[in-house]
Amino acid sequence: MNKITIRTLEAIQYLQPLREGGSLPALVKADDGELYVLKFKGAGQGTKALVAELIGGELARAMNLRMPELVFIELDEAFGRTEPDEEIQDLLKFSVGLNLGMRFLSGSIVYDPLVSEAESLEASKVVLLDSIISNIDRTAKNTNLLNWNDELWLIDHGASLYFHHNWNLWEAHLERTFPFVKEHVLLKKANHLTEAAQEIKSLINEDVISVIINSIPENWLKEEQSEITIEKKRQNYIQFLMSRLSKIDLLVKEALDAK
Repeated sequence: MNKITIRTLEAIQYLQPLREGGSLPALVKADDGELYVLKFKGAGQGTKALVAELIGGELARAMNLRMPELVFIELDEAFGRTEPDEEIQDLLKFSVGLNLGMRFLSGSIVYDPLVSEAESLEASKVVLLDSIISNIDRTAKNTNLLNWNDELWLIDHGASLYFHHNWNLWEAHLERTFPFVKEHVLLKKANHLTEAAQEIKSLINEDVISVIINSIPENWLKEEQSEITIEKKRQNYIQFLMSRLSKIDLLVKEALDAK
């Protein structure tokens, strides 16, 4: 994996807010004529949520899990000036520049753990992905999974990698596992965790992780109140993910115990 090609598009039409998302994402049309779910850098968690979305999504793709295409979407100052909702207008104003979009899967339905299907090895890989990126937001209450064309698709990784919300204490997370796995919506169907771990080990290494981390736009890593350099932050993300990868057998045991 030498390179990730993430297209950069321009938003040309704001269609509707998606109010079920806490950060008020929106359905937009881009200049390629396609529809995208746009995550705004001006939302509550700022660019950190976009960084987590990008890392989680591209790791999922590298693990051969289904993930809608991620794109960078430029927001012009004039975009949304006609929007009557003041909250949305403010959000658009604070999000001028580069944001993150996810291809809209028209006709998809939200995964329902009571009736939806998920293949066991695939479910096992999702459980381990979320253990690696410490994704606390894949529960029965909020699955962040879609069924589209009778296939399982992953969305929304913005609540992952919560260590980066306090860089002063981030190293304390290096030795942790993921106790929240007991709440994972796919845990009951994850009956091939050992096989999934072997597959992940064969697909993910430091080179793959480095390529993903180096695809993060510099502006998303800038913080006025932080003295940590952008390059050091990239190294920290790589170190964290490699630490998790080295513990994957422990994460398997933790998930098995939780079952």
